[in-house]
Amino acid sequence: MAGGRKSKKEGGKKAQKSTSNAFSMFDQNKIQEFKEAFSIMDQNRDGFINKIDLKDTYAALGIRDVSMDKLEAMVLEAPSAINFTVFLNMMADKLHGTDSEDVIVQAFKLLDPEQKGVIHKDYLSQLLMTQVDKFSKEEVEQMFEIAPIDVAGNLDYKALCYVITHGQEEE
Repeated sequence: MAGGRKSKKEGGKKAQKSTSNAFSMFDQNKIQEFKEAFSIMDQNRDGFINKIDLKDTYAALGIRDVSMDKLEAMVLEAPSAINFTVFLNMMADKLHGTDSEDVIVQAFKLLDPEQKGVIHKDYLSQLLMTQVDKFSKEEVEQMFEIAPIDVAGNLDYKALCYVITHGQEEE
């Protein structure tokens, strides 16, 4: 596809996996509000929001001096073409404050000076329950329920970051 976008075949599985969780984050009324907002922004009614749709939306709001480069940058923030599902996922990310997978992995790497890709669960528990935004014992246990921990008690933080940002695999 033009514009550096991944084709549906290349990026579809990841986009699908990350967006399937977005519908469960909102109640039906909120999803309907987002659907209405999407419809307003989809000026040409093709089911996708592109930079021309954004330009028209800004114009409808009385803002006529938005550069095409800025509009292109806005569209490129999306992981793929912006249909309603991608739009809903982007809203979920913005409203729920989830950092990208890479940002979260980089934060965990600070706790892994040997760059092994794992952190011992006891060390992580101690940090989480004693530092600034202290976790309760229950919150730590809840995290370990979804965290991949090996028999030695090491948490695979890259796998945990994937679960945080994409949701758990359906069984």
